[in-house]
Formats: sequence, structure tokens, C-alpha cells
Amino acid sequence: MPILKSSSLLAIAAVLTLTACNEAIDTHPAQLVTKRRAIFKEFTRTLEPMGMVARDRKDYNPREFHVSALALEKLAMQPWGYFTPDSNYPPTHAKPAVWMQPTEFKQAQENYQAAVSQLVKAAEGGSLDIVRTAVNDVQYSCKTCHNQFRKDY
Repeated sequence: MPILKSSSLLAIAAVLTLTACNEAIDTHPAQLVTKRRAIFKEFTRTLEPMGMVARDRKDYNPREFHVSALALEKLAMQPWGYFTPDSNYPPTHAKPAVWMQPTEFKQAQENYQAAVSQLVKAAEGGSLDIVRTAVNDVQYSCKTCHNQFRKDY
């Protein structure tokens, strides 16, 4: 029985190791993909608590919410410079449309930034109903951009 358990654990460990290896490593000298992905992850970490407030899963603290909105606004400007012509390499999740449709991609960025700016204004006003709408608009902007410019894996 101990041999069976250790063999099973070894097999599980091997599968987990191989699964983790499927993601390509960013070998570009400037690690452009890694840098932009880190910012997008920070988007999520910053926006998700606000989404929880909008969905009544977290209490609304206007001051805390405003601080988060300002942090998101600062982040909203950061990843786009890492989408250079030489940054379309694995492990990117960006679709070729990012580079083939630069005007549309730029417009998606501007739409997102405008939605985030509206979120900041909503947070300054303090009304939970207005904040909910603004959070939904930011999330919609994210989804719209992802649908057009991000590969799903």
C-alpha cells in the first residue's frame, strides 16, 4: 500500500510539473510580455474589490473605494507602452489584432482609460448607485478589449 501511495503522489507531481511547463518563458531581453502581464494582474487585484462592492459582496467604504479608483487610474496608463512591434512572442496572450489593428487597439485603450476616469469621478461623489454603474462600465471595457485583442487559453 505505501508503494501505491508514493507512486500516485509521484504521478500527480509529474502531471503538475508538466502542466506548469506548458507556459512559455519570456526570454525577450526587456521582458515586455512579463511586464505588461504584471500590470494587468495588478488591474485585477485593484478592480476586484471594487467589483465586490458593486455586487454587494463587500461593504462600501467611500474613502477606501476612492483610493482604489485612483490607484486603478494610475495603472490604466502603464501597460500600453509594452505592446511594441517586437513584443508579439510567447508567452503573450495578445491576438495578432493588437498589431494588425493599431487604431482599434488604441481606441480600446482610450475607452478603458475613460471608463476608469469616470469611475474616479463616481468615487468622488460617493453615491453607491453611480459607483456601481461606473464599475460595470470599467468591467465592460475590459471584456470588450479582451474579446477583440486577447486569446483565451
